[in-house]
Amino acid sequence: MNLHLDSAVKKNRARLLPFMLALYVLSFLDRSNIGFAKEAYQLDTGLSNEAYALGAGIFFVVYALLGVPANLMMRKIGARTWIGGTTLVWGALSAAMAFADTEAKFLLVRTLLGAAEAGFFPGMIYLTSQWFPQQNRAAIMGLFYMGAPLALTLGSPLSGALLEMHGFMGFAGWFWMFIIEGLLAVVAGVFTFLYLDNTPEQARFLSHDEKQALIRQLASEEETKLTSRFSVALKNSRVWHLALIYMTIQIAVYGLIFFLPSQVAALLGTKVGFTASVVTAIPWVAALFGTWLIPRYSDKTGERRLTAATTLLLAALGIGISGLVGPVAAIIALCFAAIGFIAVQPVFWTIPTQLLSGTALAAGIGFINLFGAVGGFLAPLIRVEAEARFGFPAAGLLTLAAIALLGSLAIVSLRTPKKPLSHNPAASHTSK
Repeated sequence: MNLHLDSAVKKNRARLLPFMLALYVLSFLDRSNIGFAKEAYQLDTGLSNEAYALGAGIFFVVYALLGVPANLMMRKIGARTWIGGTTLVWGALSAAMAFADTEAKFLLVRTLLGAAEAGFFPGMIYLTSQWFPQQNRAAIMGLFYMGAPLALTLGSPLSGALLEMHGFMGFAGWFWMFIIEGLLAVVAGVFTFLYLDNTPEQARFLSHDEKQALIRQLASEEETKLTSRFSVALKNSRVWHLALIYMTIQIAVYGLIFFLPSQVAALLGTKVGFTASVVTAIPWVAALFGTWLIPRYSDKTGERRLTAATTLLLAALGIGISGLVGPVAAIIALCFAAIGFIAVQPVFWTIPTQLLSGTALAAGIGFINLFGAVGGFLAPLIRVEAEARFGFPAAGLLTLAAIALLGSLAIVSLRTPKKPLSHNPAASHTSK
């Protein structure tokens, strides 16, 4: 890596990562905070467990359907306009959950929220491919993915504290949780319009030499990837393989996240409030360390496939064990589960960016994310159905663990590209 390229990467990291991370924290918090409100919200609105599972998952239906066109739209109109606009809209809709006091309103707002967030996450993956060389992406994505455990580490006590506002000005605690956390995203959307540059060519913070060095490096990497036609991405068997793997990951992720606060409260023998929320944050603190270390190990060794498979296996074991042991051991097992299913994702996402470029990359990421969204929709339904069918609480967790195990085996069987990704020898080790 030459000096100008090294300088450009460092500047990009300093400017873009905190911004991307903050948006991901807000995004993840706004889609998952329903888990903290679950018990009180259901009690106040009369929402059934089945309706809750449907509403938690329906977010992902439109999220899945709109992911590909949303990513293509971002490529067409620019990152600043698209990301800023969608952040504003999803923040407003998240705040609107405060007024969803019937089943019909609940399902409607969750559906609209899924539509608003559809382009955000695949857009962030695509944005990373436009600003960082391949050999840096696992570490960059690892830092970005810290947004999920950060959202749950910071969001758990925050959501728990806001739930304690029950009765303030005559409103329930969940009312204030949705309002305050939604408005934070609205503010972030306004900030995006002022802060984000669309492409490296337009970057106000890079010198001319830094821009040219980065553009040359990214262009050289494009030469070794599949053609940029969308149709080629969908005809490639590895893209479908990756999509199915990502679906298993997301089933494990959201099958646990939407129920974790109530699971921890049951372990403690208490209700979901500040105390249970603080304990719920412990697995996410562990996930922060795992998400920091594992992608860096993957970048250092160049090993993607086995690192991802082992990490997802760790998640499967943690999820399964957490349903079979006492409170202390269960919290420890949940720590390993959180490390596994959060840290596997930044390593996983380096693989599609090795295969695709241009329009195919934007669409391919959206396509893979579509399957992940299907997994997110199925996750709460699978867990509730397993518990009802087998008649004991751990059945849901064991089912999620089995699905994560299948995902780990699917990663092991994945054929990854063998040729180097760049003419730069320093980048060639990332093709494993």
